[in-house]
Amino acid sequence: MSAPTVVERMAALERFTAATADRLPERDLAPARALIGRAGERLALSQLHTVVALAGATGTGKSSIFNALAGVPLSQTGVRRPTTGEAHACVWGPDSADPLLDWLGVDRRYTRDGGTGPDLSGLVLLDLPDYDSVQAAHRAEADRLLSVVDLIVWVLHPQKYADKIVHAGYLAQFHRHRDITVVALNAVDLLSGPDLADCTTDLRRLLAADGLDGLPVLTTSTVGPPGLDPLVEAIRQAVVARQAAVRRLAADLDGVTAALAPAVAAEPPKAALDGEASRALTAALSQAAAVPTVAAAVEAAYVHRARKMTGWPLLRWIRRTRPDPLERLHLGDHRAAVPAATSLAPASPAATAAVTKALREAADRASAPLPAPWQDAMLAAVRAHRDELPDALDRAVAQTDLGVARKRWWWRAVGLLQWLVTAVALVGLLWLGVRVGMQALALPPLRTPMVDGWLPMPTALLAGGLLAGLLIAVLVRPVVRLAARARRRRATKRLRSSVQGVVKQLVEAPATAVLTDYRDARSALREAMGGTARR
Repeated sequence: MSAPTVVERMAALERFTAATADRLPERDLAPARALIGRAGERLALSQLHTVVALAGATGTGKSSIFNALAGVPLSQTGVRRPTTGEAHACVWGPDSADPLLDWLGVDRRYTRDGGTGPDLSGLVLLDLPDYDSVQAAHRAEADRLLSVVDLIVWVLHPQKYADKIVHAGYLAQFHRHRDITVVALNAVDLLSGPDLADCTTDLRRLLAADGLDGLPVLTTSTVGPPGLDPLVEAIRQAVVARQAAVRRLAADLDGVTAALAPAVAAEPPKAALDGEASRALTAALSQAAAVPTVAAAVEAAYVHRARKMTGWPLLRWIRRTRPDPLERLHLGDHRAAVPAATSLAPASPAATAAVTKALREAADRASAPLPAPWQDAMLAAVRAHRDELPDALDRAVAQTDLGVARKRWWWRAVGLLQWLVTAVALVGLLWLGVRVGMQALALPPLRTPMVDGWLPMPTALLAGGLLAGLLIAVLVRPVVRLAARARRRRATKRLRSSVQGVVKQLVEAPATAVLTDYRDARSALREAMGGTARR
């Protein structure tokens, strides 16, 4: 697979900045944003021109080289400081470079249409202010142009080629820009053959220490051999290839992406919240949502409603006077279009503290493998909806089907049986009442059947009905309790599932968004780094 082009790499860098816009500090993204803007502007301007800058310290002869190449004394020369106070430009060829020079901010311009020597059409040669100028504004102007030109020619002098300013302050900082860097050791006419060999050998050693190992060193002179031919040929090749601007952008990309690489260096986790973190957070929020209280109310409500239907009919009115535990909490009607708020008490301070602790631990677990800026983003995402949690949990509890809305079939069966035995007892009571009334009126008593030869039938019916109702109630009570506990466990499971839904919506979803942005940013930066990041 071919390496991505600079345009593709720039597009990838733009995707990186989009994915990290709300995740990384703006100061970290500022160089990338500036490069994207600068690249778009540079590529939109003339691609027929190659901007070559002559950079050097005072007295290195760069202005003399500029004038010699231009064929006209455009830039002031001398040894006093500063000599070059502002940039000068010379343009070769008929095509106007004014928009490009406007973008560069260079006002002093000269056009050279023809002349003897090699064809350098498309060359825009700049003579920069001295980078060691005593004037801060001159140094700032040189630094500004060095950050945008297509090709840099570092003009060094035999007496000051080892100056720490140029090596530590510039060449070492441009080690990623070797493809657009030319080093010219000027005024070599002042050196003997052996001295020149020693000087170039030492200069190559210093360049290697700057990260520019193997970079060719051109020797030049404006007053004697070897002249400027080596430098002119290097510039001509860059102009003909018309790749210097692209190489400059590629080198800038290398620097920007290398600085950003630590921000997405770590392998991302598979999920924002792992199983343990999700369970711990669900448990803490379940306590805050009073799930145990609601589950206990479900059990009590089941018992209350079951006994209203299975208890002795003549005493059920007592049960009906007692409040329903779920209705007292405004719970149970999950089918309502907009469930009302519950009457659950707010979470206790201990429960609230447990939620805060669980959120923090979930964020720590989710962000542990990630670089520092993303850890802060993950914590902010996990806690983003913290203030919304109480209402969301209350709604989740109110909307949960607690499984007690429907009456059970066996309640109806037992209730019917209770009515039957109660009817039997009432028949016996009525029968006894008739006998007592006839005796009071001195009427002949009715013939009364006997049970087992000794127990009158009315008495047997009354006692049997009452005992049967009591026995049914006693036998049903443990069944109701067991069923109520099962309903409590089921309600707890459903409530925790509802709470988990809140966790997914208000905690896990924002955390997943951060993780998605991290993965997107990591993938985009890898593409933006291209093949040059291995340097």
